[in-house]
Amino acid sequence: MTQLILFNVFNGIVIGAFYALMALGLSLILNLSGVINFAHGGFLAIGAYLAYTIMPYVGFWAALVIAPLLTAALGLLIERVLIRRLYGRDPLYSLLLTFGLAFLLQDGSRYIWGPQTLPYQIPDALNRPLTSSFFFLTGYRVFMVVLVVIVVAALFMFLKFTRSGIRIRAGVGDLETVATLGVNVRWLRSMNFGLGIFLAGLAGVLAAGMLGLQPTIGDSLIMPSFVAIIVGGLGSLPGTLLGGILIGVASGLTSVFFPSATEAVIYVLMGLVLLVRPRGLLGEEGRVQ
Repeated sequence: MTQLILFNVFNGIVIGAFYALMALGLSLILNLSGVINFAHGGFLAIGAYLAYTIMPYVGFWAALVIAPLLTAALGLLIERVLIRRLYGRDPLYSLLLTFGLAFLLQDGSRYIWGPQTLPYQIPDALNRPLTSSFFFLTGYRVFMVVLVVIVVAALFMFLKFTRSGIRIRAGVGDLETVATLGVNVRWLRSMNFGLGIFLAGLAGVLAAGMLGLQPTIGDSLIMPSFVAIIVGGLGSLPGTLLGGILIGVASGLTSVFFPSATEAVIYVLMGLVLLVRPRGLLGEEGRVQ
């Protein structure tokens, strides 16, 4: 029983890492630009498929870097052509646009790569258990958690210590003042959007090795990612990270005792948090108004 609980807790941490990585990208875009990006799961799938396509030529490790960058480039193109026109308008417009875009990305993936699940190869060295006692501790699962920790730490360092990162944080607080001070807000929003899509593409490359590669791979991650933002608190990236890990572990533990409630517990947790603290665990006062 103890081993089963440990297995599901660790599995919850891994899934929570996916939620956190997805939710951080969503939160970056939402906080600065006010865009509710329902196409985030579609970008995740694109990142996974691009890695699958280039992996035979460049290998797993290079694909892990190149595929998210290509996904971010596609995101920047879409932002320039479509999403940029909706900045400053009612968020409902961006929600409807990205909702439709999500279907286009999913159907495009299905048309190019087919509807069937594709074999996604990861290095054999990462596919073996680390110990015979804890068979669920495979090198790939540990690698995913470590990589997510490194990427999240790098993101927070970027936002705290670089000029662009400081401008993004300032823009979240008061974008009009930032524009008045001479900062190119259009470029800032584009860079921030590309960064958020890069995180989605990276999550896709990692998730495909664990969940399998299919056009709907992002569907199971997009809604929990929004829940992670709500649980952690709108406007708070540390809260988003905390929310992702919490709902992942809660889902993993619930699968031990109440397997049928594995998905429902995410929304129950969200409801409980909102009852006690309407702005989320680490959310800012007034952000939900």
